[in-house]
Amino acid sequence: MFLLFCLCWWTLTAESGSKTNEIQSVSVMEEDSVTLHTFVTKIHEDDDIQWIFGAKIIAKISIEKQNLSTFYSLDERFRDRLKLDDQTGSLTIMNISTLHAGVYQLKINAAKLSSKTFSVSVYSPLPTPDLTRDCASSSSSCSLLCSAVNVGHVTLSWYKGNSLLSSISVSDLSISLSLPLEVEYQDKNTYSCVINNPIRNQTKHLNISQLCQPCSGQS
Repeated sequence: MFLLFCLCWWTLTAESGSKTNEIQSVSVMEEDSVTLHTFVTKIHEDDDIQWIFGAKIIAKISIEKQNLSTFYSLDERFRDRLKLDDQTGSLTIMNISTLHAGVYQLKINAAKLSSKTFSVSVYSPLPTPDLTRDCASSSSSCSLLCSAVNVGHVTLSWYKGNSLLSSISVSDLSISLSLPLEVEYQDKNTYSCVINNPIRNQTKHLNISQLCQPCSGQS
């Protein structure tokens, strides 16, 4: 599947043998693939590269007596989802899910012991916002609701042109998220509702003449 992720990180030369305690943040959409890169350009004899998730080794690769050996965890969360680069030891997680979010640690046992830490955030696909007329409102103007269901770690916003009018955010999974807006029936401005997370956004444009029709029982 198409690879899409966001990296915010520091630079480190491959041959220096340096080690760091900085954390590299990685954001990826669910069902995509992501590669966690080592700072190694080539695995050498007696190098041992380990990838740790939680307290368990989930993958490792080494060269001993010119023989390359690899190991992958039997943990069901990672079964058939991991792939090691046999040149660099970089780890690819395929068809990633929210079960794979968390902290990954790279440990390299070579001439100098080196390590690197990744914090991986996995976001669910975004739905297109739903625009509805709020007929329960007693307002003389057109009352609208922009809604999204079963979403988490998102922001829902109303825009007038390019100007932000209002927004609401949720950090955990929410059954329903909605944001109201009132417009005049003859309003000619452009309005849109946007749902976004740190990676993507979905936009629904408001058609006032189509949506702002009299509700049942109203003239």
